[in-house]
Amino acid sequence: MDSERMHEERSQYTDRAGQLVARMSLAEKVALMSGRYGLPQLVLDGLILGHYNRNPAPAGGNERLGVPELRFCDGPRGVVCGSSTCFPVAMQRGASFDLALEERVGETIGKEIRAHGGNFFGGVCVNLLRHPAGGRAQETYGEDPFHVGQMGAAIVRGVQRHNVVACVKHYALNNQENTRFKVDVTCDERTLREVYLPHFKACIDAGAGSVMGAYNKFRGEHLCHHGYLLREVLKKEWGFYGFVISDFVFGVRDTVQAATGGLDVEMCNTWHYGRRLVRAVRRGKVPESAVDEAALRIVRTLLLFAGTPDPLPSYPRSLILSKDHVTLARQVAEASMVLLKNEGPVLPLDKVRVQAVAVIGELGNRANTGDHGSSRVHPPYVVTPLEGLRRQLGDSAEVHFSNGRRLDEAKKLAAAADAVILVVGYTHRDEGEYIEYGPISWGGDRPHLRLHDRDVALIQALAPLNRNTVVVLMGGSAIMMEEWRGSVPAILHAFYPGMEGGTALARILFGEVNPSGKLPFSIPADEGHLPAFDRTAAQVPYDRYHGYTKFERDGNEPAYAFGFGLSYTTFALSDPDFSERDGQVRARVRVTNSGDKSGAEVIQFYVGFENSEVDRPRKLLRGFKKVGLEPGETKAVEITCPVDSLRWYNPETATWEMEEMVYQAYIGTSSRAC
Repeated sequence: MDSERMHEERSQYTDRAGQLVARMSLAEKVALMSGRYGLPQLVLDGLILGHYNRNPAPAGGNERLGVPELRFCDGPRGVVCGSSTCFPVAMQRGASFDLALEERVGETIGKEIRAHGGNFFGGVCVNLLRHPAGGRAQETYGEDPFHVGQMGAAIVRGVQRHNVVACVKHYALNNQENTRFKVDVTCDERTLREVYLPHFKACIDAGAGSVMGAYNKFRGEHLCHHGYLLREVLKKEWGFYGFVISDFVFGVRDTVQAATGGLDVEMCNTWHYGRRLVRAVRRGKVPESAVDEAALRIVRTLLLFAGTPDPLPSYPRSLILSKDHVTLARQVAEASMVLLKNEGPVLPLDKVRVQAVAVIGELGNRANTGDHGSSRVHPPYVVTPLEGLRRQLGDSAEVHFSNGRRLDEAKKLAAAADAVILVVGYTHRDEGEYIEYGPISWGGDRPHLRLHDRDVALIQALAPLNRNTVVVLMGGSAIMMEEWRGSVPAILHAFYPGMEGGTALARILFGEVNPSGKLPFSIPADEGHLPAFDRTAAQVPYDRYHGYTKFERDGNEPAYAFGFGLSYTTFALSDPDFSERDGQVRARVRVTNSGDKSGAEVIQFYVGFENSEVDRPRKLLRGFKKVGLEPGETKAVEITCPVDSLRWYNPETATWEMEEMVYQAYIGTSSRAC
């Protein structure tokens, strides 16, 4: 559903919802606020059957009055229910810097949710990447609030086009995993408003129908109870139309605090709402008006989405994993892998000259689509790097594999091959949602950003044996490379590339696809250049500097900058021009493909604040555009941003203020190359 059309219809649905809520008993209204994916079923699905949310999780609904129930499907790699199309993780999609592509991903997810019988997508994750070690880094889009907000808004538009409610999570300041149920985050109001809320607001402005509260605390208060952030900021200040749900099971800690703090639906089961909430209202601990407001928000949102005409005549199960959807998963992977190094150049490999390929490393032949927590998608197959290369080359070359455990065997393969593909990095055991069942656990925050010792040893042993060595990194965010990056000629960050990842990887390595991904985070040369990160901490203070803003403030050079990524062709920028008119800042530049291959470049527009009288970053991203060019072709690119986006938040006046000063404007191809 388009946000403009949604705004036009909201008033009539508010009136209709109010009439229906007025006809409900207290118990019926509270039932709307209550999830029905009970703990026994959750444990059975997640622990015993290994498939959490295998069917849409129900909540609310009122058959007597024709109010549809909420039918929850998780994400964001695709639809968690059933067997569905598995896309690259959101962090990799962030590396595409392609809003139109992410909107298509959203549309595909929306269609598949409808085909599964769902109407709610709990997978618009816009947690900010404050530190690359954050366990659920792979579920979000990057380190920059503007970039994250734009990508999140794109998937909201796509999902809701098929009348599926898009839920934005985890609101807010949810940036570490191991202590997620108890960690208390503190920051000043400027940091909150300028760094940790803008990406959520971008999704709300795009029309998102729901928001999920986070597990953690902020300033001592659980975020699913947080009256200031839920009632004052989200609902009153931002004018949020939809409803707020809790994170599952442990999001709600107190009936009264949650109901009065602005939480509308307890998910996924009912413990603190249901009969407990009915009793709290009858005993005068919760005003019935709070229940009425929650019921109104739930009913009008679900009625709005159910009552809007669909763009498709029906949503049959044949849509799930259809050829178009699987092809899109491959295209997204191709558009978002990031080429970090290519001396020689080694890449692309030549099919004629390369007659023997050695794929080495445990991850070279493992289905590795990301973490095994709530975001896990269950596709019918996953193309591994080894399978992708064998399919790509067919009978034209030999493709050998070694997991690298027997070093002598791996050395022989590497020395004899025309090219070596070393696939190293992480799996769900190393990072992701922290899952713990007694003594068994996996995922969580990373203790450091290095590769495993066995991977480092493998690279150092094999790289000298073959000049055509390519290191392929698997992982959810930044990986430190200082121990070995000088010894290898080519490095490609493949993230967790989805069900068609091996196909996409092979097509990039052999030049059928020109890589065009850009880093959505900075990769440090020294982990000490990042913000402090303690994955066991129960209290964490945040300031406004992380990522490229911290590198620039501190004068530290990253190994690879935010927005960086190489191509098999070259690009030249010329004739930059900046102007302001009608409340918009306009940046223009001419971009030429100066090489001999078709390719795409991401043009990035930053605004600088070096003349500010208050503490502000040197510059901030305020626009980007991905541009495809044929060899020799030139295009004029224009990027705009509202003048209002240059304001800073003054906590003394509680307003956004514009400084009267000269601003800098930068346009280029990374945070450093501009």
